[in-house]
Amino acid sequence: MTGGMWGMQGLFESGRIVDLALVFVVLEVVALLALRRRRGRGLNPAAIATLLAPGVCLFLALRAALTGAPWPVLAGWLTAALITHVLDLWARWRASDRPQ
Repeated sequence: MTGGMWGMQGLFESGRIVDLALVFVVLEVVALLALRRRRGRGLNPAAIATLLAPGVCLFLALRAALTGAPWPVLAGWLTAALITHVLDLWARWRASDRPQ
């Protein structure tokens, strides 16, 4: 089955493929937080958010493009991806300047 709501074509046309990818991002967050809790070390929640936010914004831009959203929606998500990427780089840069 290639068509319909649950076929591959339907997943892409409806943007649901992006929803599926975002489910995996949420599972990644849960796994990273569980590892931090169990081991007592790892990325803190803010670091996880700044790490994943640009990718989430790009996924949402893709969803907007796939579903035919107006161009300002797509531009907004791409701008958000850029801003969150710059914030992530800035945070990493500052962290690398600290003595270890």
